[in-house]
Amino acid sequence: MSQPFLDAVLKRRTIYALSPELPAGLTESKIEEIVKFAITNVPSSFNSQSTRAVVLFRKEHDKVWNFTMEVLRGPADKFEHTEQRINGFKNGYGTVLFFEDVTAVDDLQKKFPSYQDKFPDWSQHTNAMNQFVIWTALEAEGLGCSLQHYNPLIDQQIKNEFKLPGTWSLVSQMPFGKPTAAPGEKTFQPIDDRVKVFGKQ
Repeated sequence: MSQPFLDAVLKRRTIYALSPELPAGLTESKIEEIVKFAITNVPSSFNSQSTRAVVLFRKEHDKVWNFTMEVLRGPADKFEHTEQRINGFKNGYGTVLFFEDVTAVDDLQKKFPSYQDKFPDWSQHTNAMNQFVIWTALEAEGLGCSLQHYNPLIDQQIKNEFKLPGTWSLVSQMPFGKPTAAPGEKTFQPIDDRVKVFGKQ
């Protein structure tokens, strides 16, 4: 029963080569549905539901990478590689922005002071689970995705442009589009060095 899920996990890869298209049969509404499903159902510590997401398509998506380009722009002789990388993200069809609402974290810290130093970490855990579920689901629909972290460099531009609450803290950016090249080879460390099992019969 778990095999379809595991197959989807296996196929989730970082894909940088994107085109500004959607695979045949995939719609913007379906992408929105996937993101809303994850944000609704992915678990969070104390059911805090602190993760927020913004889905951007086409010209709205372009704005994120234009902001990033402006912030990172440096001397021409040193900027070519960065420019190519950012243009690669911009060449996709859309971007999912992931945030944590610090109000939810602050409220838990006040309610449960014994754990107050842990709630920011646990908040990031639920954000990561949302990223993984959405990434895996989008790639199962035929999209290519990667996960980027240009925060806090672009935080204020993003909040201003999309009129987002000041309590939303940007965590990551996930550009997506139709893949134009296969992902690179992935290597693995020995699994027995990474997983220990005790009491197995």
